[in-house]
Amino acid sequence: MADISVELCGVKMASPIIGASGTFGFGVEYSGIVDMKKLGGVSGKGLTLGGKAGNMGTRLFETPSGIINSIGLQNPGVQYFIDNDLPEMKKLGCAAIANLGGGSIEDYEQGARLLDKTDIDILELNISCPNVKAGGMAFGVKADCAHDIVSRVRKCTAKPMMVKLSPNAENITEMALACEAAGADALSLVNTFQAMAIDIEKRKPVFDNVFAGLSGQAIRPIALRMVYQVCKAVKVPVCGLGGIATAHDAIEFIMAGATVVQIGTANFSNPHACTDIADGISKWMDAHGVKNLAEIRGAAL
Repeated sequence: MADISVELCGVKMASPIIGASGTFGFGVEYSGIVDMKKLGGVSGKGLTLGGKAGNMGTRLFETPSGIINSIGLQNPGVQYFIDNDLPEMKKLGCAAIANLGGGSIEDYEQGARLLDKTDIDILELNISCPNVKAGGMAFGVKADCAHDIVSRVRKCTAKPMMVKLSPNAENITEMALACEAAGADALSLVNTFQAMAIDIEKRKPVFDNVFAGLSGQAIRPIALRMVYQVCKAVKVPVCGLGGIATAHDAIEFIMAGATVVQIGTANFSNPHACTDIADGISKWMDAHGVKNLAEIRGAAL
């Protein structure tokens, strides 16, 4: 049997498959129907320091080959997660990854300090959040802003830090290099693409905030291109995500250089997507005489 185990930032994982933030809860919600030990890890619901109620109005809207979401980072807050969700997450048998967002650098710093004192395995820093002190522009649009926040959060934690990049960045390669230089131990990409939908009967945007995040299979070829570009540019490991729904999709990302992949929207239509993909990778490797993932990682670069 093929060996699909990997190591990310010193954390050993049974497979390269990670449940993506915002689509897999804290893992416990899937534990009754998914063999969690086949997963490499779970990136939990995106957290903010004080928690958020989320957006009003429509939150999910189906579109061809994907969905548009306007959840608004609804979450219980960092401390609640530490006290209530993390203990259960640690029982799952795979890596516990905390996804941290914020509206200011100070919020990120305080959240990172709190999480640093816990037994999370990896901190995933989500820099796609709007900077409330800079007129709402996301931290992850301009490379210099991203370098600033990553370098400051780096000083707040000794945990392995994986920075999650937005595809809406001005230049994804410059963004990746800036985060690497600022101290990122790994990079994950891509987050959702800015999108919208219009209700033609009401003659107005579907979402209260007008714009929202597109994910799913529709974005996969673009996400793959960005992962390929970043893997060619940086030395730190990369976690690829964006529309991965099958083992074939995941193998593409690994051949583009990704060490691990995250599965997001596919979980909504197939709750077994993560384990199906892990099993499918193993079967493909057996059929092609591939003994471990290192043999194919970056093969297309």
